[in-house]
Order: sequence, then C-alpha cells, then structure tokens
Amino acid sequence: MKPIQKSLIATSALAALLALGACGQKQDDTTVGQKVDSAVTRTEQAAAEAKTDATNAAQDAKAAITNTGEKIADKLDDATITAEVNAGLAKDATLSALKINVDTRDGRVTLRGPAPSADARDRATQIAKAVKGVSAVDNQLTVGAG
Repeated sequence: MKPIQKSLIATSALAALLALGACGQKQDDTTVGQKVDSAVTRTEQAAAEAKTDATNAAQDAKAAITNTGEKIADKLDDATITAEVNAGLAKDATLSALKINVDTRDGRVTLRGPAPSADARDRATQIAKAVKGVSAVDNQLTVGAG
C-alpha cells in the first residue's frame, strides 16, 4: 500500500474516531470501534476503486497515443513511398516525373498522367512496384498523351 493511501486511511479513521467519541460508547447498537473499522474499510475500497480508475485511464491514454502514432507512421510511409516512386520515375529518361502524378494510400500507388509508349507505361509500373512498402500499383497512365 502506498504512503498516500496509508495517510488517507489513517486520516479518515482519526476523523471518524474523533467524530464518534470514545471507543466504549454505543450509538445505534454499533460501537465507535466498529464504525471506525467500517470507515477504514470504505476508505480502502474507495482507494482501490480510484487506483483501478487511474489504471484504466492510463491504459486508454496509452491506446490512444499508440493509435495516433500508427496513423502518423502510415502517413509518413505513404509520403516516403510517393517520394521514392517520383525519384525512380525521374531517373528514367523516357518518363516525365513532372507530368506523372503519384498518389499513395496505405501502400497502394496510383499513377496518373501521360506515358510516351506502352513500354514506358509498363516500366512506370515496375519502378513503382520496386519501391519498398508498395502493396499494389494502379497504373492509370495514358499512352501517347501529353
């Protein structure tokens, strides 16, 4: 039991003792000692409930923080994937990274824009698939446009 709980119990017991008078007196067929014991028991129960409530609140807060952290990590992962796909497209002489729009959501990459040929379009898919974290590629590039 923590010192604060012991202090709380002792203070409550002393207050009950002083309020009810001497130990030998009877009031409503209950001795002062029994009332003190009852007060101590109630105080211990209240302390245990407070501890449980605090523990539950801490667990809820931890879960909320973890969930928020995971969401932020997912967003950062998607941003990293988008940047790496754009970098890969920029290295290819036939693909225009400036004209190709790369969107990433939950690891799924969507490519939109023009491609000079079917081979270039397919190469864009391969570049995107080669990036770590990519789960799928939706290639919506239009051949011959742009």
